[in-house]
Amino acid sequence: GGSTLEAQNNIGVDVSIKLFNYLEKGISTGSHSIPGLALPPQEGAHRILHIHKNVPGVLSQINTLLSKNNINIVGQYLKTNESIGYVVLDVDRSLSKNAMELLKGVKETIKVRMLY
Repeated sequence: GGSTLEAQNNIGVDVSIKLFNYLEKGISTGSHSIPGLALPPQEGAHRILHIHKNVPGVLSQINTLLSKNNINIVGQYLKTNESIGYVVLDVDRSLSKNAMELLKGVKETIKVRMLY
């Protein structure tokens, strides 16, 4: 924590902003638990956040799954560290419950959610 009341307040504000940015936009810069990723807004798109084990072939599985469900990727952003991958997908339509379950079913998936 901060050594002064002002420093503690600044830390609280900073943490609140980072939490809001992740929950509302998928931005993970400054995170210690997942790779940091800053991304632009994508008008008219639906945003999916996918955290997974960083091993070869995961993006291929995700892209194939979306393609087979006639979902077009209009933006894709990836950041990894030694063990974790974080991909944000902007797609042209909302995912069906079935498509979300298929994404969750990718063996390497840690967490997936539809942001908007």
